[in-house]
Amino acid sequence: MRFETTVQRAVEASGVGLHSGVPVRIRILPAPPSTGIVFLRTDLDHFSIPASWRYVQKVSYATSLMRQGVLISTTEHLLSVFYSMSVDNAFVEIDNLEVPILDGSGQPFVELIQSAGIKYHRKRRKYLRIRRPVSVEGGGKRITIVPSDRFLLTCDVFFDHPLVGRQQLQMEVSPERYAHEIAPARTFGFEYELAQMRNMGLIRGASLENAVCFDRGGILNPEGLRFPDECCRHKALDLIGDLALIGRPLLGHVIAEKAGHAMHFALVNRIMTDPTLYEILAFDQLAEHSTHALVS
Repeated sequence: MRFETTVQRAVEASGVGLHSGVPVRIRILPAPPSTGIVFLRTDLDHFSIPASWRYVQKVSYATSLMRQGVLISTTEHLLSVFYSMSVDNAFVEIDNLEVPILDGSGQPFVELIQSAGIKYHRKRRKYLRIRRPVSVEGGGKRITIVPSDRFLLTCDVFFDHPLVGRQQLQMEVSPERYAHEIAPARTFGFEYELAQMRNMGLIRGASLENAVCFDRGGILNPEGLRFPDECCRHKALDLIGDLALIGRPLLGHVIAEKAGHAMHFALVNRIMTDPTLYEILAFDQLAEHSTHALVS
């Protein structure tokens, strides 16, 4: 894509926060070029929090941003959709501390973006291209990014459950493929973990209408799974949302093996704190680079 984008018109949604359980309303509005994605807490005089790796505060069961003590929690689903649907700039008005979970997937946000439409700015879009491999690993988990002239994902998960087990997804992410193959995948959990998570002050807004819940041998949701590998697809959704904190479209092949929010952010932090790992290229420069690669 040659030029930066924003939404054509304002759209809104409301629901509850997955972890806080609080009612929340968001409104997505057009933004000028070079704005990025910026959250505005309307309950706090429109206090602004950019969706940037610089403001990441917590990365345990969700990715939270904080600036000057003001929090925005569970940002990953919405950011995943902005990134994958090629929305570079937007203001997100939000009247509480957590992005609404809606149905637990990215699909409602995709539908919001589609109904808003995409507007193209005159400013040329710039990409962050990985120059050499980077890895973060520990505890049997690993995430790696290697150079590529496209945005590719390989996501590998394992959960000891008869309906999950080992699952793997590989794809080049485009708006069309994302909307059909990743966005509908819902957040998920296991029944035996629920009490502990609630004791930690989490999942106060969770229900079978916004999350998949597995019991020891099956699934509690009467409608079943949306994909046989819905868990892996949702992990890919989360991964994209965390990578979106880089703030630019990414060119590289990301390989995640049992990774989660903390490891995703560790990779983002590693990349962004070492400028030798990447280069910033405009669309026209990408075309030139690809031509040179073919010639050589």
